[in-house]
Amino acid sequence: MSLESFTNHLITLPSGTILHADAVGPSSGVPDDPCKIAVCLHPWSWLGGSKDDPTLRCLERVLVSAGYYVVRYNSRGVGKSSGWPSFTGSSEAQDLRDLVQWLIGRVSSVEHVLIAGYSHGSLIASLHPILPSPIKTYHLLLSYPLGPRGWLTAFRTSTYTNALATLVHNPAANVLVVYGTKDEFTGISKYDTWAEELKRARGDAALRIERIEGATHFWFSYEAELQDTVGTWLAS
Repeated sequence: MSLESFTNHLITLPSGTILHADAVGPSSGVPDDPCKIAVCLHPWSWLGGSKDDPTLRCLERVLVSAGYYVVRYNSRGVGKSSGWPSFTGSSEAQDLRDLVQWLIGRVSSVEHVLIAGYSHGSLIASLHPILPSPIKTYHLLLSYPLGPRGWLTAFRTSTYTNALATLVHNPAANVLVVYGTKDEFTGISKYDTWAEELKRARGDAALRIERIEGATHFWFSYEAELQDTVGTWLAS
């Protein structure tokens, strides 16, 4: 089996849920084994989030340049994906785990799996566990919606707080958190306090936190800065 680029593909998960997805590989077309896989999660579907979000496409470009096979997909209930969005994110988290396993099962050797979540997608990404060795797991949490996290998750705030704490304590974790100083949904003082708490709480995990001066939640006109930040992290 192999990984191939595709557009508007329908992936059937073991649960029966169908995910509407796009995928693109490095310039060679199909990544060599052992390969690197990145899965990108979009903002909240209730507010129009989808796999075609321009910020996800921005991330896709830098990830492909770094040799990743990148999958963007619509969460349940969006586009041609089946089902209905949940209020807590639990169903979406299971879909993500199933999708990652589906991708891993299509190649003989996977070296890296990177889970990249943007806005609400970063909440779901934070729930994805570290994969067993020898696969290396990376998490990219972009514009983590700290301010509205409670109502975005039906007030399951503790679930997400605990998941993130578990992640940054795991010595096998490698996490990049990126936020803008002009985010419309989370004030910079709240972000900075949270960032310091994460740094103090971390165990032996590799944790990098980057704040981009002037950037908003939507990253308009700051795509280059975002790509530079992510590219530097990937190269480190």
